Amino acid sequence: MICVNELSPGELAALLHFHAEAGVEWLLEEEAVDRFAEFEAMKAAKRSAASSPQATEARETSARPAVQATQRNAPASERAALRPQPSIPDGEAVQQARFAAESARSLPELKTAIEAFNGCNLKHSARSTIVASGDAASGIMVIGSAPGADDDREGQPFAGRPGQLLDKMLAAIGLQRDAIVLTQVIPWRPPGNRIASTAEMDICRPFIERQIALAGPKAILVLGNFAARVFFGETDTIHGLRGQWREIAVVNRIVPAIATLHPQDLLTAPVNKRLAWNDLLAFQAKLAAL
Repeated sequence: MICVNELSPGELAALLHFHAEAGVEWLLEEEAVDRFAEFEAMKAAKRSAASSPQATEARETSARPAVQATQRNAPASERAALRPQPSIPDGEAVQQARFAAESARSLPELKTAIEAFNGCNLKHSARSTIVASGDAASGIMVIGSAPGADDDREGQPFAGRPGQLLDKMLAAIGLQRDAIVLTQVIPWRPPGNRIASTAEMDICRPFIERQIALAGPKAILVLGNFAARVFFGETDTIHGLRGQWREIAVVNRIVPAIATLHPQDLLTAPVNKRLAWNDLLAFQAKLAAL
């Protein structure tokens, strides 16, 4: 067990940052909760599933007060996640997402439509809905893979340390975040920063395609493995997909796009910054030629 009294201010700050990156948002609750008892209750409930309906009903009745107390003591964000959510078949959810996306006539309208959409399970565990922000008149769009913990907490794409590094990367080729369009392939942060499933991406695809259509970029910079695979339809790593100009087809438009490493990748492996710099120079040259 870690004792905070034995940590230096720098070590404590690093520990808190680690917990924040892992998605930990609540350290203490208003009342003590016996998690061991909860776990034992869950195991007992599973064992009773095969027993008689009368016995099952009796166990559920006896356990209900404890469950209700746990729900009352949980933070607001956890209580929201405990509420039963509507179950929508994936195919139907994709159709609903496509209808909602195509109905929007502007980026603000699209954000409202996405915030009202309940067909993707990722929304129920996320705090914020991340949609394109910035100046669409620039004709420049940067698209990342998915919101991180900082994005979800602050409600904007590319927040925290990755966002600060991205700002420096853009400034190096004469761009500023407020003067271009920034967004993510997925509008909601996957729990624990996991990779979105194929079904989740299929549901979210109409939203990112509509963002591109409404923003009308002349060129797109794609950041990270997941986003590159989504747009380029390949399974290679970002090292195999980066640095090559491709085309993204949206509605009746073809947009040139180039992929590079995500700022988070560069924070993890700074040695790859030279690769990203080459890609940024290629992106800058393309913009100058348009």
